[in-house]
Amino acid sequence: MRIIEIREREPKLIERLVTVWERSVRATHLFLSDEEIGNIKKYVPTALQEIPHLIVAEKQPGTPVAFMGIEDQNLEMLFISPKERAKGLGRQLIQYGKEHYSLQTLAVNEQNPLAIGFYEHMGFQVYRRTERDEQGNPYPLLYMKLM
Repeated sequence: MRIIEIREREPKLIERLVTVWERSVRATHLFLSDEEIGNIKKYVPTALQEIPHLIVAEKQPGTPVAFMGIEDQNLEMLFISPKERAKGLGRQLIQYGKEHYSLQTLAVNEQNPLAIGFYEHMGFQVYRRTERDEQGNPYPLLYMKLM
């Protein structure tokens, strides 16, 4: 497995990352409807283009299986292909973020208990909760920071 930071965000790579995103979301965000996933998916390419630090895990060159985005010591996104979950890849990516970008904070959907447990295992603790997500939808967010 190779972890690299992406500087040139080619359309083909963005397309592959959106596929990883969708597979990951469908496996972990069971509270979202197909319609909601489709609506969010429209914004994913822009988010991938605009995130300051896009880090990708590749099983083979050009074949991403996971990615994360970091801005200002905050984990903005972390998505792992379902086939690669529970193999230590999330831990590797978080460690990379800590070492290279002093990763400190993140937000996670309260309805995603596996992600919450993972982040707690990685040393993050909840310090704030909101009733709605950042788009105003009724999906509570937990804000976490490293302790």
